[in-house]
Amino acid sequence: MDKFSAMQAFVRVVEAGTFTKAADSLQLPKPTVTRLVQMLEAQLQTKLLNRTTRRVTVTPDGAAYYDRAIRLLGDIDELESSMSHAKANPRGRLRIDVGSSVGTLVLIPALPQFHALYPDIQIDLGVSDRPVDLLSENVDCVLRGGELIDQSLVARRVGELQFLAAASPGYLKRHGVPRHPRDLEADHAVVGFFSARTGRPYPFDFHKDGERIEVSGRYVLSVNDSNAFVAAGLAGLGIVQAATFMLQSHISSGELEPVLADWCSEPLPIHIVYPPNRHLSAKLRVFVDWVAELFARDDLMQRKSSLPRVQPTVRFAR
Repeated sequence: MDKFSAMQAFVRVVEAGTFTKAADSLQLPKPTVTRLVQMLEAQLQTKLLNRTTRRVTVTPDGAAYYDRAIRLLGDIDELESSMSHAKANPRGRLRIDVGSSVGTLVLIPALPQFHALYPDIQIDLGVSDRPVDLLSENVDCVLRGGELIDQSLVARRVGELQFLAAASPGYLKRHGVPRHPRDLEADHAVVGFFSARTGRPYPFDFHKDGERIEVSGRYVLSVNDSNAFVAAGLAGLGIVQAATFMLQSHISSGELEPVLADWCSEPLPIHIVYPPNRHLSAKLRVFVDWVAELFARDDLMQRKSSLPRVQPTVRFAR
């Protein structure tokens, strides 16, 4: 038995929760993964997993073995990296997941720079606004906005966004310019945005002089993708409230106009997140550091404004 392969298979089954997902992430047939785990259990003469038709759970002995195995696999990876000079020339595949707007507007345009620095690193990039389970989907790290919900994950804060309300000139010509957030509930349409995980709609959020107002508003279209959200605003389907990096080019071109610019919103932190038990390999370490530097150089990822001076009332940072 290849004990190393069996150990890898066992760890992936524990993290993925099913043999099918583990086999997919390892790019192995499911019977092979099943056989490797069974052989490992036979050699250890102990039951590592409880199997049901829906999910696999780890036994107490399996949990103890997993804790030691994940450390051992990390040590082996580190040893191989040091022997192959991977610290100087990191190589291999990274699975990254990022929100659609950050991916298309910020990360992907900059990836040629990363590739020039690290030509031997391949990136499998998932781009969507849906929540990702890093362990079960075998994702190395994610870039996400918002407060960290799962405190067991490791998060590095790389930026902070400010939000702005805006609408197309055609919409404002038809419906007028709102003067107060409550106008969005009475006389205007908004573009709705709902959670891809729960279906819950997100309200617009406004702050001014210690007063906070949440507005749901009436919509003719609600979406769960940030790029579609901005596209709906450009189409004149209603007022949007989005991060300034998403609106920057459209405001500069005149396709969108800021509204309620004297009302700000709560800033949104951006984190790069990875599992605590996932070995921080050389390839992941250089990617995390590169993303942190990329965002540090981007004004709109640090709540600063670079919009034209023709919009003097727009405030992007306190």
